[in-house]
Amino acid sequence: MRRLTWLSLVILTVGCSTIPPQQGTDHAEILLAAPESQVRAAVIQVLVEGGYPIQQRDGKGPVVRTDYREEMDSPGDSLHRSRFGKGRSRVEVTIVSESDTSTRLTIQVAYEGKNSLFASWQPYVPTLPQSAANQIRLIKNALGLL
Repeated sequence: MRRLTWLSLVILTVGCSTIPPQQGTDHAEILLAAPESQVRAAVIQVLVEGGYPIQQRDGKGPVVRTDYREEMDSPGDSLHRSRFGKGRSRVEVTIVSESDTSTRLTIQVAYEGKNSLFASWQPYVPTLPQSAANQIRLIKNALGLL
């Protein structure tokens, strides 16, 4: 009985002392020296070129959201996915006009992955190509601000 109690205590201690998984959201904010219409066009251009399907294309509202972008998509990927897993990401961009010539941009990138075909989605830190800082760099490049 003592061994069972001791073993339960050790298992509980080890289970509670592990590092929790990191949240899969990466965010960045920047003030750009460009009008809102140009920034919105550059954001949509960068996201579409990056493979993100845009949910809202009417150009109204401060938030531009995307659906999930599949990180791998080819006929031979079924074996790769079943063995090594896969990832997906989505982006939410908030565009707020500060003045006629400046716009505040906030980007949130959510990245999820799973280790095998039958595992559930887990939040992870986005990879560098999908990170919020890289999205800002691409948008600044599209605006000609770099």
